[in-house]
Amino acid sequence: MVQAVVGANWGDEGKGKITDMLAEKADIIVRFQGGANAGHTIVNNYGKFALHTLPSGVFYDHTTSIIGNGVALNIPVLFNEVKSIVDRGVPAPKILVSDRAQIVMSYHILFDQYEEERLGGKSFGSTKSGIAPFYSDKFSKIGFQVSELFDEELLAEKVQRICDLKNPILEHLYHKPLLTPEGLLEELHGYREMVRPFVCDTSAFLYQALKEGKNILLEGQLGSLKDPDHGIYPMVTSSSTLAGYGAVGAGIPPYEIKKVVTVCKAYSSAVGAGAFVSEIFGEEADELRRRGGDGGEFGATTGRPRRMGWFDCVASKYGCRIQGTTDVAFTVLDVLGYLEEIPVCVGYEIDGEVTTEFPTTALLEKAKPVLKKLPGWNCDIRGIKKYEDLPANCRKYVEFVEEQIGFPITMVSNGPGRDDIIYR
Repeated sequence: MVQAVVGANWGDEGKGKITDMLAEKADIIVRFQGGANAGHTIVNNYGKFALHTLPSGVFYDHTTSIIGNGVALNIPVLFNEVKSIVDRGVPAPKILVSDRAQIVMSYHILFDQYEEERLGGKSFGSTKSGIAPFYSDKFSKIGFQVSELFDEELLAEKVQRICDLKNPILEHLYHKPLLTPEGLLEELHGYREMVRPFVCDTSAFLYQALKEGKNILLEGQLGSLKDPDHGIYPMVTSSSTLAGYGAVGAGIPPYEIKKVVTVCKAYSSAVGAGAFVSEIFGEEADELRRRGGDGGEFGATTGRPRRMGWFDCVASKYGCRIQGTTDVAFTVLDVLGYLEEIPVCVGYEIDGEVTTEFPTTALLEKAKPVLKKLPGWNCDIRGIKKYEDLPANCRKYVEFVEEQIGFPITMVSNGPGRDDIIYR
């Protein structure tokens, strides 16, 4: 069976923990899109980790971790990450890298930085991991596929072509140092040696695994609202964040995805620019940020303070719908225990009209939140294992959200650890 774990909102919903938890019963975990631009924070018996490229199931020794063809593969980041977990006592993970994955080159990262610099105040709030330049090269058909690392003739011809293409931009638009074919070849040769032991046809491997009835987990990065088609364009990422893309980015048939676990946070947070209707500011936001997550709401990749807001029923209902949600995992509920009452965004007011449908970006920019206040439970709910043992107001909050979004909340997370989970 194939399950996908994806985000309902702007990312940062707690997917890493849910993947780590579900991986206990999985044989294979696949990253199917995105790169090292976002991170998943995981707390387990080995400690606290921020993963960027490795799938969040690497902590179990019975799993195989796959970097799918849809991933933006930054080879040194992947290898440093493997080393960093092994150095902390985690058994060396079994990793396979798709021979069709494409490589994030050092110039992608430079172009990302140069462009954000050039845009100044109008920048996209990129993590400067090279993601947009990488995907734009992939779709311009000038990217390097992992399989091409093993074709010396092709590489020699291609590095020259890249220099001819990129150097005029470096010289005239950015006024930065130029690329050389020799430098690029050296970089590619280094990557070839690092990745050589792990490369295989991962799609064929997964096909075989499906025939054998193995359990496969697809791990998405970011969330619905960062999808380039369905998100808050242009303040989105460059690869599809939807479970539907999981089939493409992993190389499996779409009808094999039987369960879509969409992770939704009990309040809202976002890293990066873009419309965020239920956003809060000042002391109110600072307190939620301080108490949030495990050790506060700061980006796992950038360390930037996340933007904070109340739960957004409009965005979450939409986010769950386009994911094709079968189950909602509702996270960080424990964080809200300090509040006497909890505001929830139940609608958007746009030009005097109230809607519960999520609009396109230009209308979204004008939207004002319609808030409803729910009574808080005002106590610590960590350590509770049964849903019926939660305070009445806490259960009411979960049930209110469930009714608003229209998808079943089957898991409630009430702490950062692997076991802090309540099944409904």
